[in-house]
Amino acid sequence: MANTEDTRRYRDNLQDEIDAAGLYRTAAETETQPQLAEIYRRMAEVEEKHAAYWEEQLRAAGVEPGPRRPGWRSRAMSWLARRFGVQFVLPTAIGREDAGRGKYSRQPEARRVGMEAEERSHAKLLNLIAKAPVGGLAGSALVKLEGRHRNIGGNALRAAVLGANDGLCSNLSLVMAVAGANLTSHDILITGLAGLLAGAFSMAMGEWLSVQSSRELYQHELATEADELAKAPEEEMEELSLIYQSKGVDELDARRMAQSLIGDADHALDTLAREELGFDPEELGGSAWEAAGASFVLFVVGAIIPVFAFMFLEGRMAVGVSLAVSTAALYLIGAAISLITGRGVVRSGVRQVIFGLGAAGVTFGIGRLIGVAISG
Repeated sequence: MANTEDTRRYRDNLQDEIDAAGLYRTAAETETQPQLAEIYRRMAEVEEKHAAYWEEQLRAAGVEPGPRRPGWRSRAMSWLARRFGVQFVLPTAIGREDAGRGKYSRQPEARRVGMEAEERSHAKLLNLIAKAPVGGLAGSALVKLEGRHRNIGGNALRAAVLGANDGLCSNLSLVMAVAGANLTSHDILITGLAGLLAGAFSMAMGEWLSVQSSRELYQHELATEADELAKAPEEEMEELSLIYQSKGVDELDARRMAQSLIGDADHALDTLAREELGFDPEELGGSAWEAAGASFVLFVVGAIIPVFAFMFLEGRMAVGVSLAVSTAALYLIGAAISLITGRGVVRSGVRQVIFGLGAAGVTFGIGRLIGVAISG
């Protein structure tokens, strides 16, 4: 008979496996590339096998595991995958596999059946898929994946959550600062909207500059590589050969592949950009305008929350409603962050509320001091 701590651990492991299997099943259903869909299905089968193992451990301990139901976090991730695509949640899935590998390395029951190695293979596989160009893996990569279980450039889910959090926290602090200075509701509204626009434009400009700078750097590197390819094709062929050899290709085959590629300048440049420089020449880091627009919208979504109450209410009522709505939003953002971190929802939500309201309280106090000093 296992002790209570063991049965609790078995239940936690079982729920993690049920959640992972549900997410991979969703990925298989939404993935448009048949080879990748099949890989996700295989991964789901492995996680379901793990779940069955932990159910057996529970029954051996005299505990009935009950029906398999994905948790709220898994259901939320599955919804996001259906709505925005598998790539949107892939980095979070990678983090969960890494966490599962670390957890199982400390559990003798898991090590006994090789779960740690399988979780490690899943993490490697997801990393390879995440690094593939938009639209799926190249044929050569799919060949490597077939029959085996082996970060998106940026984590879109993380960016969305943190972008909204930036807008909420910064504008809540601003609104509370001017409320502390005893400004009228009309003045607070104008200040809040001004802070919303200023912050959103600043975030958008910063994101545009960041992505555009990356694009220009990639373009420069691509032009340099094209020049080297034109002036010294033999050296570039040798580089390609070495790259293929580093990936496990036989030296003779690697030289043949490199020689074949160098004969087509455009194809050779595309391959060198991907293999040597590490970026997709078709994407060049993505669209600067799309990044700027997304940053603007995400900041506005968060920043409008503390301002909204002042559009309809006045005085202390407006301040109270603004704080209440912002507190709820801070908790929801903390809960959303737990999707990324895997931490407890309550802990993440409460921590976010404490930090957000703490910052608002400090700025309110500073605003009150400044207001008193100015008014005499």
